[in-house]
Amino acid sequence: MLKWVVKNRRTWTLVLSAAVVLAVALYLYFDRYSTLSSFLRSLGAPGIAVAILFMALICATPVPAEGALIVYLKVYGAWWGSLYAWLSAVLSSLIVFAFARHFGTAFVQSLITRRRFEQVNLWIQQRGIGGLLFMRLMPLPGFLVSYIVGTIPSVRLWSFVWTGAVSVIPYYIGASLLYHGIAHRFVSYISLGMAALAVFWLCGYWVKKRWVW
Repeated sequence: MLKWVVKNRRTWTLVLSAAVVLAVALYLYFDRYSTLSSFLRSLGAPGIAVAILFMALICATPVPAEGALIVYLKVYGAWWGSLYAWLSAVLSSLIVFAFARHFGTAFVQSLITRRRFEQVNLWIQQRGIGGLLFMRLMPLPGFLVSYIVGTIPSVRLWSFVWTGAVSVIPYYIGASLLYHGIAHRFVSYISLGMAALAVFWLCGYWVKKRWVW
């Protein structure tokens, strides 16, 4: 099964990504009067728990989680929606770490060359926790970095989880500010959100070019 997933990862990733985009578009269309959002909010804590778990599973795959994030921001608001998305990312770290430790070697070898893997391994060994955190901040797909880092023996569970949790905070803050500004037509929030996202990506790009490769 794992070999089939690795071999056909591009196909099923594209299919699932297209399905997510379609699902989000349909949700936004049918929820234009916020009927669906009101129903989901009425589910209370059980609904929130299911939402966190659902997004955690998405974050553990190559499928972009931005679609789910948009829905959560609409359902729960900019701040609570971002918090639940962040909790999903933390839970996803546990899932990814467990998978990477037991089945990740073959999967990672299909995503990155041995030479590149050794570069990442050396970077983290030389710089410790700081290097791991910088690696998480790079402008690379989050799931890719997580699976690569998760297979490195020197990286422990706690370090893996907390660096992942911290590294996504700037992104979620920027996304929540941007959504809040668009939803309420606050130009200042839109500007702050775009600035936060730009700084997040530019810093990651600088770290990648300056220190990694």
